[in-house]
Amino acid sequence: MKHVLLSIAFLLTASFCNARTERVTIQGDHGKLVADLQTPDVMPKHCPIVILCHGFTSNRNGGLERGIAQELEARGIASIRFDFNGHGESEGDFQQMTVPNEIEDALHVYNWVKADSRFGNIGIAGHSQGGVVTAMLAGQLGKKVLKGGVVLLAPAGVLRDDAIRGLVAGQPNTQGDPLDPPEYVEVWGHRLGRDYITTAFWLPIYETAAGYKGPACIIHGTADRTVPYTYGLRFHQLWKGSEWHLLDRYDHGFGPHPEEAVKLAVTFFTKQLKR
Repeated sequence: MKHVLLSIAFLLTASFCNARTERVTIQGDHGKLVADLQTPDVMPKHCPIVILCHGFTSNRNGGLERGIAQELEARGIASIRFDFNGHGESEGDFQQMTVPNEIEDALHVYNWVKADSRFGNIGIAGHSQGGVVTAMLAGQLGKKVLKGGVVLLAPAGVLRDDAIRGLVAGQPNTQGDPLDPPEYVEVWGHRLGRDYITTAFWLPIYETAAGYKGPACIIHGTADRTVPYTYGLRFHQLWKGSEWHLLDRYDHGFGPHPEEAVKLAVTFFTKQLKR
């Protein structure tokens, strides 16, 4: 969903600028994906790693993704954050982007990480629409593959309901009949394609996510008007034994203190990946 600008100094510290970050490209579903691979100064053998998935219209340099990467690196955990097709510096046309092809992008990144002998156990986190991608990919891959666990930050399970109601990103629009949408609709200065709407209408979000049985952490805010917290709560109810953190008066980007969401995510991954 819509990226919320995070004006917080802790994400822009000198320590982040000095981190070991390597720019890599990975073949995705609709062209090459640009990614930042961040590793600790001293790499342990089979270093644990977390894949970070940004939200709708955002990119890999969002505040939450950068903040989590920085804090993981300080704890000896690597991360890779990437731009989905049609976003940021990655190839592809935003109008052709759909949740299913973003899942394919994330799977390509997972396979790239898995093939690199430097890395061991893998975790994955996603914010907003990236949270839906993360949950569905986790359901496809299962517990034995994602030993590092899953973190969902304000996961946008609402997107299927929005499509059914004739909305896009929670806002009324001029798409007309949701069963027969136009070639594209304008959303936040972007042309969102017909395929996005038609696939979202039938998207088996929770049904697919149910295939994951491993450790998970879901973080949401009560002041989230883009994705009501009940959509995050449903993931918690679906994934028995998962952690559930409901932050009072926090919005979709976890303002006013996004570092709190970062801390919860990093604490969870540290526990899962450093055992």
